[in-house]
Amino acid sequence: MALQADLYHLDTVAAETTPVFSAIADDLHSKGFSIQHGVLPPHLLDALASQAQQLHHYDPAGIGREQQFQQNQFVRTDEISWIDGTLPETAEWLSWANSLKSFLNRELFLGLFSFESHFAHYPPGSFYKKHYDAFRGEANRVLSVVLYLNSSWGPDDGGELVIYPQNNDDETVVVTPLMGTIAIFLSEEFPHEVLPATRDRFSIAGWFRVNNSTAQRVDPPR
Repeated sequence: MALQADLYHLDTVAAETTPVFSAIADDLHSKGFSIQHGVLPPHLLDALASQAQQLHHYDPAGIGREQQFQQNQFVRTDEISWIDGTLPETAEWLSWANSLKSFLNRELFLGLFSFESHFAHYPPGSFYKKHYDAFRGEANRVLSVVLYLNSSWGPDDGGELVIYPQNNDDETVVVTPLMGTIAIFLSEEFPHEVLPATRDRFSIAGWFRVNNSTAQRVDPPR
């Protein structure tokens, strides 16, 4: 009976996510980014938002990794806490992301290998200036993902994500950081920034990666 229940749950999850995953894949193929709303079940969003708000410790965010890591408050002033999946809600989030990874690899042949993500807290007035998440041909981040965890977010609260187009003739994409909205875009193709907010702003930022390991160096998970 337990096995049947598990299989029923997996079938239900697949049925619910496939239309969303298809919409994301279609958007990525046609324009390189996708903005979706309500992609995760309410119970999971509530649990993730509660966890983000109750975390006792965030680390100041920086730029670069390993020896190149540095903090630069002229560029960004947010703070982060990496997600390891030890809690039920974070494990469910990582499972959802892994399902999306498998779908996109099957539909778009992206060769995505792993996923990393962290909670992000932007205190009032915090920002992240215009930047790329990866530089063309030099990094292994392929897709950037941002999931918003802010309820009752109004137009005066600020904190929007601004995605700049590949073609200068196209309009910028402005994303309100409202609970359940998710933004996914090609990391090497779209510079973006986070505008200052007037209240605490919470989200999850993540990246799908390819494997750049070599015989001399193991590619770190983050």
